[in-house]
This record gives sequence, structure tokens and C-alpha cells, in this order.
Amino acid sequence: MKTGIVILNYNDYENTLRVVEQVESYFSLSYIIIVDNCSPNKENLKLKELENDRIVFLRADENKGYGSGNNIGLRYLEEHTDCELVIISNPDIEVKEEVILKMQEDMQTNSFISFLGPVISELGKSIKGWKFPSYFVEVLSTINFVSRYASKFQMYPESYYQSSLTQVDVIHGSFFMARLSDFKKIDYFDENTFLYYEENIIGKKALEKNLKIYVDNEVSVIHALSVSVNKSLNKIRKYKILKKSMFYYERCYNKRNFVAILFLKILYFLSLGISFLTFWI
Repeated sequence: MKTGIVILNYNDYENTLRVVEQVESYFSLSYIIIVDNCSPNKENLKLKELENDRIVFLRADENKGYGSGNNIGLRYLEEHTDCELVIISNPDIEVKEEVILKMQEDMQTNSFISFLGPVISELGKSIKGWKFPSYFVEVLSTINFVSRYASKFQMYPESYYQSSLTQVDVIHGSFFMARLSDFKKIDYFDENTFLYYEENIIGKKALEKNLKIYVDNEVSVIHALSVSVNKSLNKIRKYKILKKSMFYYERCYNKRNFVAILFLKILYFLSLGISFLTFWI
């Protein structure tokens, strides 16, 4: 099955160059699409020099966010190639070709799988998938001092991952494979979020279309946790963007009412105030 990979770059020339040079030799990939999300550092334009018959360099006119940037690559694959599968990959990923080959085999053998993720090795932890966050989890995630525990309520128990393939609500967005036709059915990434919550939104959109999301528990990739994001955003700004995406997700995909969203926003402003106070002290 012909497969294209979309690698979104934003001011992360070194990592993007490294991962492109790594996967360029992989026969499992028919196309490598580099999308530069309007990086301000002109060094990133050097990535265009990598272009050949398999590598395509695209540049966004402006940085409208993670989803918008990836959609440029997805739509290019749809309009200009005959790829059946697509991989979305962060630049800060290390992946072996046998991982891609195994995932391709999974997709070819199991036609019911629309989206497939590997195990993500991140800061010494193995992340496979998670449940949709409940309103209770969103509340916890907005309260200082307990927010770090919120994600524990979203995780499936390890006993859930008994077979080689396991169905989940959400897979990690740093690296995953999808059928291009099914990605198109959900209109690709929602461009109304700048960053964060993309995985949960894809999960909800897939659920609406009755598309299945799975994890292959037998393969893994290494993720160097948000290298690109940490280069470009400070802690407070990341928190603001995260919560803006959360409000959008809760309002548009969980259909929370005005009071529920208002309560989350009150918690957010209180937490933001405490964060600023802690910063200055």
C-alpha cells in the first residue's frame, strides 16, 4: 500500500532534517512531505534543498497552527499522489522502518482500522492510547496542584492491552498512520485549534463516522516530547493555548453548555493568576 509521510516543521530545522534523512532510505514510504509552517528563521528554507522525486517541500503562507499545517500536506497527498496511507509525524521522532512495515501490514490485513498508532516511548514512559477526557478530568486539569494527576483517569489499565491490536478512543498525535480516504471523511484536522487537543478531536470525529482507532502494542517509536513547541513557546503561553483548545473541544465536540464552559474558564483564570504569582515570587 503506497504510503506518504507528512512532517510538519516550525523553527526546528535540525530535527526535521534528521528525521527526513532517516526515513529517506525507507522503501516503505512513497512520498515524504515536508511542510514548513511559516517559520520565522530562514534557515528552515534550506529544507527545500532536500526535494527530489520522493521528497516534496511545502510552505504555509502563515502559521495557523498544527492542524492547518498538517492539512497542507494531507491535501497535497490527496490531490497529487495515489497514496492510500498517510503517516503524521513530528520532527522529534525516531522510527525504524520495521515499525512502518508492521503498521502497513496491520492496515492491509484489517480493513476495519482507519487510524493506527504505535506505542510512544516518551520520557521513559510507554503511551499507547487513552479515553476521551470526561468533564471531571477537564476540571481537574485546570486546577493547580492536582492537574498532574488528571491524565491518570484517562488511561486504560495495562490489562486492557492484551492482544497485538487494541481499540482505543484516542491515539498519540506525534506519530500515527491513517487511511487517507478515511482521514478525508472527517475533513482532516480541525483548524479551529492552534495547538493541543488534535488527538481528542480526531477521535470524536472518527467516532461520529464510525471509524475505528487502534494501537499496535508490538511496535514503538521514540518521541523527544514537544521539542519544537518548547523552542517556540514559553510555559504560560503554552498553558493559554492548551486551555483555549480545551474550551473549544468541550463546547463543539462535547456540547457543554454555557455554565459548564464558564466554570472551566473561572478555574482557568484562577489558575493563571496563581501561575503568574508563583512565577514572580
